[in-house]
Amino acid sequence: MRVGTVREIKNHEYRVGLTPESARELVAHGHEVWVESGAGLGIGASDADYTRQGAKIIATAREVFDGCEMIVKVKEPQAGERAMLREGQILYTYLHLAPDPEQTADLVKSGVTAIAYETVTGPGGQLPLLKPMSQVAGRMSIQAGATALEKAHGGRGVLLGGVPGVMPAKVAVIGGGVVGFNAAQMAVGLGADVTILDRSPDVLERLGIYFEARAKTRFSSTANLAESVAEADLVIGAVLIPGAAAPKLVTREMLGTMKPGAVLVDVAIDQGGCFETSHATTHAEPTFVVDGIVHYCVANMPGAVARTSTYALNNVTLPHALAMANLGWKAALKADPHLAEGLNVHAGKVTFEAVATELGYDYAPVSEVLD
Repeated sequence: MRVGTVREIKNHEYRVGLTPESARELVAHGHEVWVESGAGLGIGASDADYTRQGAKIIATAREVFDGCEMIVKVKEPQAGERAMLREGQILYTYLHLAPDPEQTADLVKSGVTAIAYETVTGPGGQLPLLKPMSQVAGRMSIQAGATALEKAHGGRGVLLGGVPGVMPAKVAVIGGGVVGFNAAQMAVGLGADVTILDRSPDVLERLGIYFEARAKTRFSSTANLAESVAEADLVIGAVLIPGAAAPKLVTREMLGTMKPGAVLVDVAIDQGGCFETSHATTHAEPTFVVDGIVHYCVANMPGAVARTSTYALNNVTLPHALAMANLGWKAALKADPHLAEGLNVHAGKVTFEAVATELGYDYAPVSEVLD
């Protein structure tokens, strides 16, 4: 199979779908790899690094899209890229379709077979292709929040860990999954006063055992959430419903109870955000202010640490890319029901139920597509 990757064109997105080492793995299995010139520069990988591993450098993204059977990316295809997709082609990348009706419509129209990293499952309902980026985003959320809390960036002028004789900042982490756990780790390590909210007793127990007295856990009832948000200097939104739009847990009304200059970091913004007042921002202009509260809602946070993120992502995406290249997408999905969960769009049909429900499409079960 001919597999291609292109330079990401989303604002301040420096990651790349295939590292030179991943290209070598595909070549070693008998496949041809096309890489748009300059695609790897954001992670410090030159065109020569790719050619040394057996990849072929292609001048333009158009040529890669036109010539390759499978396109491996990082972020959802932008409008110009979607126009280059074609029927029967495999698109393997993050999609986050539920809050993005325009992208969904374009993918349906193109006839492409679109497999989303974020809905590929693992044992026990895990999301292994989302996990490494959730780890990165969770850790980055504290860095970003700490910066936004600085007075020069519109915040309260509060140091997360405080100093002797001065209380540390209060951090509320909404959601105790991968993002929330990693955010709490970072905040605790900086000496902040951390509370983690979740609705699962099992998650709360696990977090309580891990953090002991270093962080507090709290059941995420409406009353407890409102109180924690009102008290916090920094709130991290870390909730996820796989493939579906994130629930709006922090309302605009709650902003009126918060301290002026407090900060909200919405890590769920890829799925529409979990704060009512959120809208996606970029690394170029990461924050905005609503009712005196600073919002950080960058939709591709891990792109800022592109090298770490790309290698972490390739560690988990490459095995599935190899399977689809070796077997063909249909045989690979039949052989691996976890990979089959990643199929979101195929031949003009929406094949992921949460997306179909959210956006009003007829749902075509993956089992029917694979028959």
